[in-house]
This record gives sequence, structure tokens and C-alpha cells, in this order.
Amino acid sequence: MFYSLAFYIMMKNNYLRLRSILGILYMPVFIFIAVLFLFSSCKVTQQSAYFKTLQKDTTLKNFVTNDFELKIIKGDRLSINVSSMSPAEDAFFNAVTSVGAAAAGSATSIGGYSVQQDGTVLLHRLGAYKVEGFTRRELSKKIEASLLPYMKDPIVQINFLNHKITLLGELAKPQVLNLPEEQISIIDALVLSGDVTPNAKRNNITIIRENGNEKEVKHINLEDHSIFSSPWYYVKPNDIILVATDNDKYVKAEKRQKLQSTLSLVASGVSLLVIIISQIVK
Repeated sequence: MFYSLAFYIMMKNNYLRLRSILGILYMPVFIFIAVLFLFSSCKVTQQSAYFKTLQKDTTLKNFVTNDFELKIIKGDRLSINVSSMSPAEDAFFNAVTSVGAAAAGSATSIGGYSVQQDGTVLLHRLGAYKVEGFTRRELSKKIEASLLPYMKDPIVQINFLNHKITLLGELAKPQVLNLPEEQISIIDALVLSGDVTPNAKRNNITIIRENGNEKEVKHINLEDHSIFSSPWYYVKPNDIILVATDNDKYVKAEKRQKLQSTLSLVASGVSLLVIIISQIVK
């Protein structure tokens, strides 16, 4: 009986000692894993933002102005709308320009006028009318003067129908954007496409521009306010804008996920080992 009691006390002391040892061994591992989790999940990434270099309460100089006017060329498609103090003539003119001229082979089925190879469009009252080589403003004034014998105080509005820009990449809404006027700023173009996504690289946006038979490629940085004085601030017809993906974010996120998965397995393994040893010692 005495020996049995002594053996029981010895086994209990050994068990308590082993549990203490396991606890001492387990705690550093647990702390190490917790610290790794903390650093892997709370790592601060550098934020991307527009015009990061722009100082507060400042004045920008040499700002590029939007005074560019395109000349109408062969193959352009134009919207020509006329209004005057002669409503009946307005209705007739605009009805002919949008429907009747289409049958004549000058206007398209959706109402625009394609500039023919001889540089003319077919207009009501005016016939084959020379438009090539004029800006929209110049052509408006020219047509207004030509319509004075038929209308009182005519006002002519002209827009391009075939001009567009293409926006691709990390955007909320990649699209082909119609460009009825000569140009818009790249900021306006991005906003009309829903702005860039959180995975976009604002410091690496590519513009591909047609220049005759060549393609110009320009990389711009929208984190730098110097874009306001760049000739590339305003995009032009047929430009392609590509917003690059920040691949570093994907790589870092994938590494962080793998590390967390590995640490979870290690923690589970250590916990299971402690439980098994505890059960064996009991």
C-alpha cells in the first residue's frame, strides 16, 4: 500500500512537471506565431494617390491650355444641327440632314454626315458643301453665312461622331468613350470610366497615340502634379489609355496569405502535439 501510494505521488509529480515543461515550450511557440501573424497581417503598404507631389496652398504655372482645334478631314463623320428664327425651316432642314440625306448617300443611317473623298457633305439647300480643312467653329460660321438667304439668324452646331478614345485596364468601367469635341483631359476620361481601381498603378498609365502612320507611346505618372504642364494631359481622338495593374500588391497579398496558412498549420500542429502528449501522460 505504501509503495502504491509513493508510485502514485511520483507519477503525479512527473505528470505535473511534464505539463509545466510542455507549457514552457508551448508558450514561446505560441508567442512567435502570434507575432508573425501580427506583422504579416498589419504590414503597411504605400498608398497610391493622385498628385502626391502637389503642395498645399500653391499656384501651378505653365498649365497646358485646352485650345487645340482639329481640322475636318476625309472620313470624318459630323453631326450638323441648325436652329434659327424660322422653326418650320429648321425642322425641314434638320429632318433632311438626318434622314433625307442618308438616302442621298451623304449622311449615315444614324444621322451623321460622312465627309466624302472630295471633302464635301450633301446639305439641304446648299448641295455638295466643302467641309474639309475647316475646324468645327470655322465650318459653323461658314454654314451660318450660307444659310442666311433661307433662314433668319441661323445657328449651326457641329460635333464629331466618329472620334473616340479607348480606356483599358484597371478601371471601374473600361470602355470606348465618344469624343464629340477635340479633346478632354485624362482626368476627365478616367472619371467618366468610373476612376481607377484600388489595384491600379497611378504612376504608370500608358497613352498610345496615332501620329500619321506611327504610334506614339507615352508613360505618365498621375501621382506627380507635373502632368498639368504636359502636352499629354489632354487626350486626343483615337488615343488608347491603358491603366497598369500593380502586380506587387498581388504578389505581396499572395505571400501574406501563404504565410498565414503556414502559420495556422504550425499552430494547429503544435496544439495537437500538446494535446496528444497530455493524453499519453494522464
